[in-house]
Amino acid sequence: MHMDRSLAHEGFQPGPLIDLKDVRHVIEGQEVLRGLTLSLGARRVGIVGRNGSGKSTLARLLAGLISPTEGSIRIGGKDLAHDRRAALREVGILFQNPDHQIIFPTVLEEISFGLRQQGAIRAEAEAHARAVLSRFGKVHWSEAQTNALSQGQKHLVCLMAVVAMEPRTILLDEPFSGLDIPTRRQLDRYLSHYSGQIVHVTHDPADLDGYDQVIWLDAGTLRRAGTAAEVLPTYLAEMHAQGERDDISNLPG
Repeated sequence: MHMDRSLAHEGFQPGPLIDLKDVRHVIEGQEVLRGLTLSLGARRVGIVGRNGSGKSTLARLLAGLISPTEGSIRIGGKDLAHDRRAALREVGILFQNPDHQIIFPTVLEEISFGLRQQGAIRAEAEAHARAVLSRFGKVHWSEAQTNALSQGQKHLVCLMAVVAMEPRTILLDEPFSGLDIPTRRQLDRYLSHYSGQIVHVTHDPADLDGYDQVIWLDAGTLRRAGTAAEVLPTYLAEMHAQGERDDISNLPG
């Protein structure tokens, strides 16, 4: 494993890295996604929609954590749900709750873990983990106890662990939810230095300002796709219009 790596994934070439064809997904008899055919090749891709629109399910599908009920998903030409080694190379994911992602007691162990999964021996993985900590200006965090960190610090540990593995795509599943504005801005600043592809799943359009491509999901279907400037004003107008209604009173069934 080459150890002289930078935070920015050099040589990234925008293109149809992620291809979905007729994707349908059912969970416990409920159709969560249907008829999704997309090509996501921009450097910065946003996915927006209300709660329950299928965003998080799509994130899990893109990461290869689950397979679609019907249709196909290819990232870099590979089916990540059936090729876990490729999944480790192609996609890194940051979840909304870092406590669901962090499993080791120290920061160094946490960052080293993914590298070990990729085949690095322990000494090599730890050396690269220390190099990543150095690039983020966090060398003093190496022996810190992960359970003693703040939520923002835990998010940053997860980001460093993902970046250390150098995926072509980083997938963000609402990682800024619940964080205060200064912490969000700091994490966003770290992400801005990553030149690989970022796919950001969120319900907050402010997270996607200036994004190259935005996908609007509505009740599991594609409502609209385009640049942030093309999609977000319409999305915001629709969200405000829905806010004037009283659909919160509607019970399921």
